[in-house]
Amino acid sequence: MNILITGCAGFIGYHLARKLININNHVVGIDNLNNYYDRNLKINRIKNLKSLDKKNFKFLKLDIKDSKILYKKLKNFKFDAVVNLAAQAGVRYSLKNPKTYLDNNINGFFNILNFSKEKKVKNLIFASTSSVYGNAKKFPLKESYDTSSPIQMYAATKKTNELMAHAYSHLYKMKITGLRFFTVYGPWGRPDMALSIFTKSIIEKKTIKLFNYGNHTRDFTYVDDIARGIIKLIYKKDNSKSKFKIFNLGNNKPITLKKYILLIEKNLKIKAKKKYLPLQAGDVEKTHSNTNLLKKEINFIPKTKPEKGIFNFVKWYLEYYKINL
Repeated sequence: MNILITGCAGFIGYHLARKLININNHVVGIDNLNNYYDRNLKINRIKNLKSLDKKNFKFLKLDIKDSKILYKKLKNFKFDAVVNLAAQAGVRYSLKNPKTYLDNNINGFFNILNFSKEKKVKNLIFASTSSVYGNAKKFPLKESYDTSSPIQMYAATKKTNELMAHAYSHLYKMKITGLRFFTVYGPWGRPDMALSIFTKSIIEKKTIKLFNYGNHTRDFTYVDDIARGIIKLIYKKDNSKSKFKIFNLGNNKPITLKKYILLIEKNLKIKAKKKYLPLQAGDVEKTHSNTNLLKKEINFIPKTKPEKGIFNFVKWYLEYYKINL
């Protein structure tokens, strides 16, 4: 297949592209390589993808917010599927810089919708988030639950993406699938995410901050499981009448943040210094995905337990940053 991945220098985009290239798909990856976090990490991801297969991977540096450049650079390509992972990520960053979420996540996604419509792309998959559930109190979270009350701008823009995609699917008979990711983690993870922050702080003997007094519970989902789920949806032949679908893509086995940190400590063989703080604005206390719909759709079952996932991450982290403990 010929597949376009937006945000291919990002954490999930990199792992998805890698798997698709390894099973002989032709991947065109686009990314603006912004400086929201260390650009070297993004550049090294792209270098790795290029080293896999120069024939089956092409990278284009461009920004989905610029529709003219998007169309110009991609005018000669035909795609069987588009996977939109380009977005301004980060819940806490959205508290300080809400406008960048409007520009990237709404205006940028609008350009991808239009591009996919005009290119007659048969399968558009886009990233949403578990954050759309807001302060839900009933678990596990089902796709049918009310998501009309997001509690920060990041979630609000992702919920808007779902509404925009539904309208386009309805109006133009486009096959569009939205995926609500649940706390993705693993090797090559973003440095602004909890796993990287905790690992770095523990190694440097710095105090880690545990908001909500460490009582958060998260449905941590390993990045390889996320990529596998997306690939199954790319390949699935769908004859159903419903063109628009939303799925939870999570691990379905939440653990406490305290246990998560214990696993990091175990792999580093270092005890963390902890500071317990109240719940932070924009944070939800618990996530827990109901994945029955996705299991029914593609027989998807996550394989990776946190014990294995954190082991893999710590191993990568020490190698990548050349740390000897």
